[in-house]
Amino acid sequence: MIDRSDYFSLIVGALLAAFLPVAGAQQPKPPKVGVLSLDSPHSSSCLDEIRIGLAELGYVEGRTYVIEPRWAEDRADRLPSLAAELVQMKVDLIVSASGPAAAIVKEATSTIPIVLASSFYPVESAVIASLVRPGGNVTGVTHVTPELMAKRVQLLKEVIPKATRFAVLRQPGRLQDLVVKDMEAAARELGVQLQVIDVRSAEEFPAAFDAAIAARAQAVMSTQGPLFWHNNARIAQLALKHRLPSLSGEPGAIEAGALLFYGPKVFEGCRRRSSRGLSRASCPSSSRPRSYWRSISRPPRHLDSRFRNRCFCAPTS
Repeated sequence: MIDRSDYFSLIVGALLAAFLPVAGAQQPKPPKVGVLSLDSPHSSSCLDEIRIGLAELGYVEGRTYVIEPRWAEDRADRLPSLAAELVQMKVDLIVSASGPAAAIVKEATSTIPIVLASSFYPVESAVIASLVRPGGNVTGVTHVTPELMAKRVQLLKEVIPKATRFAVLRQPGRLQDLVVKDMEAAARELGVQLQVIDVRSAEEFPAAFDAAIAARAQAVMSTQGPLFWHNNARIAQLALKHRLPSLSGEPGAIEAGALLFYGPKVFEGCRRRSSRGLSRASCPSSSRPRSYWRSISRPPRHLDSRFRNRCFCAPTS
């Protein structure tokens, strides 16, 4: 699974080599790194992890850089004003630390470098022009891709070969619709019917699982985003209560009690390039992970034996 300290320290290493002065160089004023996130400070460890990544590269907070974090506290409507605030402060670069923040910060500035530490369909959301030729002032990594969503459906089918109905929990929105579209395409090829259930807040999860049971779902999975990440434990507990195998792509899902996790091991390419030194032009604006991790918490007896023997924390290409 993704190690969250690696997650942020690797991307910070890449952005520093590309945009900030060499550590130890004399600067009249330390550069300001803006961080924009949909999360809350108490629910995100990204600043600590950014500081660790910077320290490993010889940077000292307050002397060679300054962090200016802005938190939307799980209120997406606050992101535009927070992004505008960072632009008005004339920060030297902005880190988009959650998927929903990427499009907002891109709209706020066309000149300040933007680094996507977490991005969600960046081409479809018009954050970049394409993965090959992104253009503009954005760089970073995309880890939510059509291939990833299709693979999650395939993996769940592999665990329960006779299953024909999966429930998909979705937070309404255009990007979530793209995730569902990719899942549905994979499900059709496997002869699986998806029951899509909208969830707008944490309080709606119990009713969503009741709906899944009423639709005779044989397993449950979710789309992607802070709503699901922040409620890993609640989702896992409800899945266990209703005896539904669950698959998640959110960090910490296995620890919270989910049966399956499948997600990317990101930023490997950025680590290699940052260790050699990285120019802004050489950093792809939205590269994809080279490998993914799949893990299973406690293999139940009823799972396919071939899967149980080879799917514990196994990296895949």
